[in-house]
Amino acid sequence: MTVAKNINDLRQQVGQLLITGFDGVEISARLRSTFASLQPGGIILFQRNITAARQTWELLRESQKCITTPAFRCVDLEGGTVDRLKDVIAPVPSVADIAATGNKKLFRRHGRVLGDECRRLGFNVDFAPVVDLGLKPSRKVLTSRTASDDPEKVVAYAREFLRGLKDAGVLGCGKHFPGLGRANLDTHTKLPAITTPAARLLKEELCPYCELHRQMAFVMVAHAAYPAVTNDKTPASLSRKWITDILRKKIGYRGLALCDDLEMGGVLAAASVEEAAVETLKAGSDIFMVCHDEQKVWRAYEAVLSAAERDSKFAKLVREKARRVLSFKQRAHQLRRRVPVPTEKTLDRLRRQIWELSEEARMVAVAKA
Repeated sequence: MTVAKNINDLRQQVGQLLITGFDGVEISARLRSTFASLQPGGIILFQRNITAARQTWELLRESQKCITTPAFRCVDLEGGTVDRLKDVIAPVPSVADIAATGNKKLFRRHGRVLGDECRRLGFNVDFAPVVDLGLKPSRKVLTSRTASDDPEKVVAYAREFLRGLKDAGVLGCGKHFPGLGRANLDTHTKLPAITTPAARLLKEELCPYCELHRQMAFVMVAHAAYPAVTNDKTPASLSRKWITDILRKKIGYRGLALCDDLEMGGVLAAASVEEAAVETLKAGSDIFMVCHDEQKVWRAYEAVLSAAERDSKFAKLVREKARRVLSFKQRAHQLRRRVPVPTEKTLDRLRRQIWELSEEARMVAVAKA
């Protein structure tokens, strides 16, 4: 499937800026109609959408057939507590377990194993790795999803993990910018306020983004407030200071800035889903996600469309972002690779890779004990 270099229709331009989730494990007539109308830039699957390997592959294939440009076919696959494929393939060790080995070859294999799972089932984007610091305030929330409380150790793990994903032909995503290591609230339900001074954030939380920004196809922006930086409680996901001034200009990030799910309590504490969809684009995001409620998907989409129809300056911004997304897709060979239906032989090979990774990590842990 080729990528149109330019889409002139405003509705399709808005669609390119949306990654949407949905209910169901197969493509219904209603969902086909929704995809045909929205023409989203990408889709994301969750546990509720996944019952078997072949079913997942077919769901992604049929979804893509409804969308005229190559779609970002996304999943959260980190290993450990965030592993959407554990029930259909096998559980993969957590970030914390692999990072604790200190073995760079295992870091890369972690990314490669998760990337192979993604690719074989039809995904081309993995929203991983987590590069938040594993600090005390967030341990009850992030649990085993973090690599270390040391920024350099996080960088060492994430660098190799991203190389592993690349080896598998899958795009990676650094998250959650600018960092949730000091957040004692879960952004799925609350808006945390992190009062750490800007200089310390730059030295510690932002270290992975400064070091790895050229390797991150996506950076996911968090729904957390940093009042010492913005002088208010605006979430980073709606903040021009964070996305444009710091991520783009100061750090020099040139990939796609992705706003975390607009249905999360962290952002809804600051704005409605309609307001948030418009404001995150104005702040500098290229893409926003609405992952669960179809009504909210449409509300966010229509809000951006209406704002663009009313405001020529915002319409120009939407066109520029759509061109940016399409240009990225044109360059991303990962979006154009065809993958055959997964067979039992394929799944057995993936399970073997996971078992070998788990065993090697266990042996390293025993040797270090």
